[in-house]
Amino acid sequence: MFHPNEKGFYGEYGGAYIPEMLIPNIEELRNNYLEIIESEAFQKEYHALLTDYAGRPSPLFKAQRLSDKYGTNIWLKREDLNHTGSHKLNNTIGQILLAKKMGRQRIIAETGAGQHGVATATVCALMGLQCIVYMGQTDMERQAPNVARMRMLGAEVRPALSGNRTLKDATNEALRDWIANPTDTFYLIGSVVGPHPYPDMVARLQAIISLEIKQQLKQKIGTELPDYVIACVGGGSNAAGSFYHFLEDPSVQLIGTEAAGLGVDSGETAASMACGDIGIIHGSMTYLMQNEDGQITEPYSISAGLDYPGIGPLHAQLKDSGRATYMPVTDEVALQAALELTRMEGIIPALESAHALAVLPRIKFKPTDQVVVTVSGRGDKDMKAYMEYFKLTE
Repeated sequence: MFHPNEKGFYGEYGGAYIPEMLIPNIEELRNNYLEIIESEAFQKEYHALLTDYAGRPSPLFKAQRLSDKYGTNIWLKREDLNHTGSHKLNNTIGQILLAKKMGRQRIIAETGAGQHGVATATVCALMGLQCIVYMGQTDMERQAPNVARMRMLGAEVRPALSGNRTLKDATNEALRDWIANPTDTFYLIGSVVGPHPYPDMVARLQAIISLEIKQQLKQKIGTELPDYVIACVGGGSNAAGSFYHFLEDPSVQLIGTEAAGLGVDSGETAASMACGDIGIIHGSMTYLMQNEDGQITEPYSISAGLDYPGIGPLHAQLKDSGRATYMPVTDEVALQAALELTRMEGIIPALESAHALAVLPRIKFKPTDQVVVTVSGRGDKDMKAYMEYFKLTE
């Protein structure tokens, strides 16, 4: 149920709704990705880079002051301590190795908050491959430090000027590029979205997060299974990775948090599961925000990485089946959660991660519960938003 069938469907969600020009690319990828990533040679190289380059395993940290406040046991999975500052590198290392095995020399990617763009530019520099990153003009302005990092790494950053100039629009531009350059280009998608096999491939590459959580909990408290795993959801890659190895263990409650923006009824939101209907976006059948005519509506979130009008098809299936619970979180509540973690544990989280932390007051935990929250990225890139909201320059 929680893994796609041969056509890439999680129940009724997923698939590959793509232009005819891209069918050969997708077929080549679908026919080769499992054989390549499950091979001994790939796994050896992949895990060597995760260890020696990315800095894995990322720590599982007992947040004692937060635990005391909420009367339970809160563990932070510190993806913010990865090289490049987020979970995104887990995926880009795997996909760049796949691209090389398939003989591709030109890499394209989309990015919202810039973390996937930075991670893609990083592995392209490592492997000596051409890198083009599409990023919405709005996101380029609010995430200027990440744009500078990508350019320093040698990537060309191309602005997306359509729509509200955020992640959706960057993805549209990347897909247009791929259609125009199908033979030499590898599209390195950053989340569990897009046509099959991308949602499954990205989930498998991010599954290292939940694998490590199990190993680390076993070492620290003698059990592999927490009571809760909480992660933010934009497209849904860090949540997919955090949930992956617990999907078949119903005792583990899985909670995803999506960006409500100014509120789910405000019209300024990115909560696609709270507000959306079933439709097709970027090659996949899933929940997305759309109007009565089926046109995709513009999302909004203070967090550039969660500012997407759809959701990965795995999460759509997890929602419908009841295996996972998804909770909307507004900008203001996320900002306060970021400040709480910073002041109580000395960790400045990304705005995306703050959305996960924000649901801690809304859940009634038992003193014996073991609660894992994935801190998907560090807050350096969001300091401008924090400075403005908390008036830190006064």
